[in-house]
Amino acid sequence: MTFEIALVLGILTVSLILFISEVIRMDVVALLVLGALAVTGLVDGNQAFSGFSNAAVITVWAMFILSEGLTRTGIADIIGSQVMRLAGGKEMPLIFVIMMTGAVLSAFMNNIGVAALMLPVVVDVARRTRIPASRLLMPLAYSTLLGGLMTLIGTPPNLLISESLVQSGYPGFELFDFTPLGGIVMVTGVMFVVLFGRLLLPAKPVEKDRNVSQRSLRAQYKLHERTFLLRVPRDSLLVGKTLAESRIGSSTGLIILAVMREGRSDTLPGRQTVLRGGDGILVQGRVDQFRELRRWSDLVIERESPVLKSMVAAKMVYAEVTIAEGSPLVGQLVRDARFGRRFDVAVVGLRRKGGYRLTNLSYVPLRSEERLLIQGEREAIEQLERESDFSDVRLYSDAEIAERYQSDERLFVVRVPKESEIAGATLADSRIGEAFDFRVQAIFREGNLIVMPRGDQVLSGADLLLIEGQPADLDVLRGLQDLEIDTSVPSNLGAFESERLSLMDATLDPRSSLAGRAIGELNFRERYGIELAGIWREGETLGTELGDERLQVGDALLMLGPRDRLELLSNDPDFLVLTDLGSTPPDTRRAPLAALIMFGVVFSVMMGWAHISVAAVVGGTIMVLTGCLNMEQAYRAIDWRAIFLIAGMLPLGIAMQDTGAATYLADQVMNFLGDAGPWPVIVGLYILTAAATMIIPTAALVVLMSPIVMSAMSDMGFQPETAMMAVAMAASASFTSPISHPANILVMGPGGYRFVDYLKVGVPLTIVVFIAVMLLLPILWPLQPV
Repeated sequence: MTFEIALVLGILTVSLILFISEVIRMDVVALLVLGALAVTGLVDGNQAFSGFSNAAVITVWAMFILSEGLTRTGIADIIGSQVMRLAGGKEMPLIFVIMMTGAVLSAFMNNIGVAALMLPVVVDVARRTRIPASRLLMPLAYSTLLGGLMTLIGTPPNLLISESLVQSGYPGFELFDFTPLGGIVMVTGVMFVVLFGRLLLPAKPVEKDRNVSQRSLRAQYKLHERTFLLRVPRDSLLVGKTLAESRIGSSTGLIILAVMREGRSDTLPGRQTVLRGGDGILVQGRVDQFRELRRWSDLVIERESPVLKSMVAAKMVYAEVTIAEGSPLVGQLVRDARFGRRFDVAVVGLRRKGGYRLTNLSYVPLRSEERLLIQGEREAIEQLERESDFSDVRLYSDAEIAERYQSDERLFVVRVPKESEIAGATLADSRIGEAFDFRVQAIFREGNLIVMPRGDQVLSGADLLLIEGQPADLDVLRGLQDLEIDTSVPSNLGAFESERLSLMDATLDPRSSLAGRAIGELNFRERYGIELAGIWREGETLGTELGDERLQVGDALLMLGPRDRLELLSNDPDFLVLTDLGSTPPDTRRAPLAALIMFGVVFSVMMGWAHISVAAVVGGTIMVLTGCLNMEQAYRAIDWRAIFLIAGMLPLGIAMQDTGAATYLADQVMNFLGDAGPWPVIVGLYILTAAATMIIPTAALVVLMSPIVMSAMSDMGFQPETAMMAVAMAASASFTSPISHPANILVMGPGGYRFVDYLKVGVPLTIVVFIAVMLLLPILWPLQPV
């Protein structure tokens, strides 16, 4: 083994570890691989960036645009009506028609795009036929994968396999070279699911009409179990305050559904709605959290406690720190950065326009060069100067902090009564910090001073707490104590049944920019005028503490809001709407034109008039020129993460070939299999590829396997096409887990699937496809000697 081979294998190993652990995004890993290869001299500058001009990469992004054009011209509605007409209302023919439709579309469209296109259609079909969506959605996802086996443009692995052959001096695969083998495998897979696989799928009842559907959504997400009424007494301290000032929602994580006053209901009221005595506030959330917070109203303000303040001031200092460029803190929310746990300091302000933002800091994302006001003991502040996360640390004098921060005005001392209900509770359980931006700087107990107490600190009766915040907020806290709780809310209470307020099921689009972002950061009420009432993830309902949850592709999202606001989400590219609210159907007048353009792309490639990459780019451009979609929609349709992943990993394939690393790995495969012959080697490569799809992105996997396959076949004296076709089939048949392919993840939430459901159906289907491929390869793609 040469040094260059060892270096390439080292980069390969590190990239695989990063792919599996998901510590870093996949596209970033690919760019790191590209950079490492260029810096070490394993590839030159032109080779390092050759992936971005690679014909396969160009074809992939052009196909994203073509698929989006077909989607936006209303093809989904046309398909839905035809599916219902052909299949009727019985499960077996319906699964067959859905899978055949998905497979045929995936032969010419991006399979993720087909899954996103068909998902709302299939959910609507399930609702109208009263067949559980869980019986239809997994077959839909699998059909897109099976359909991708049939043509060169059906899936990126096929394109990458063909391009690898071309770059190695062999003729590439033609558009329909995959069709004989892929078509038979597709039909075999479809028939297996229709006849046997569907019996292994879970069945979850789906209701029929809209009103029943609304009730079934409430039942599925268990909303009535978390809905109760708060009544405002006429002499309450909250009378005259706005909902924002009352902190009823923000302090407890409750969703305010309606304010009921004099027989009328104001659904999803604004933050500036003023409370009056006698109001009823319909809320959704956990009543135990609300009761926990109300216990803090027992606190007694100590008017004068200069000794305690001076004791704490002697130990605590303030400083302004600057977030360093490239720090891992950049992009994190303030609360997620865990300053207290990591650095023993507290963030008390963010510099904004010459002043400090002092409230509602938890869900603010940190930016590079952000200046933070922090507080802590002097030793902890001085330690920050040695942390690479901060480019500058500047201590404030007492005079500076008093002038800039008005710290004296924000400090007050409270006493915990001896018989208080909060005695024995921890600071974290109380939620007092999140609710009112209170920060407990110190606890004075039996002559001992506890500075910067952690969240697990247990409170005791007679404790003195030095709190930073607004003393007036304690009056609001006492106002929460006055509210009367009524948990016996009738199931038909106005807000849920109102024509103004509806429930809607949706899921994230696979290319959504919201994936990975915290719900609290997004602020659905301010951004969309609706509330996120629940999440269905991996067979479980998440209905509380949603602010901390990060959205994932595959989540089913329960949206609550006025019908007109919910209908707007139908046109939002971040969401796929699964509930029919009776909105205006899309304009399908350009659907025939979009279909004709797609046919022109395929026909020009069949006749040899243009390379597939040229035909796809021209077709996508014509779609934009004819108004099937605009340029902004075209840019957004491209999954840039997939493009950068492929383009970044292609140089690794070049390095493996040029350094001999591919030959070295192929030799190891040959040594392992001994003299068994070419077919056992092909079987071994197929199984290795199929197993690796569970942990490695298929595009990256094909880039890595291609040079190994070609070296192995060359060593045995055979042409590589047969083995390359087998690897293409193995890479595209990713059925065994939700993470094997984005199409599998997409249907997970709407179908209510668990991980084990994919194993039950996916493993047998993978075996069936493997047997079919191995039986057909010797007939359709016999081995040819060199």
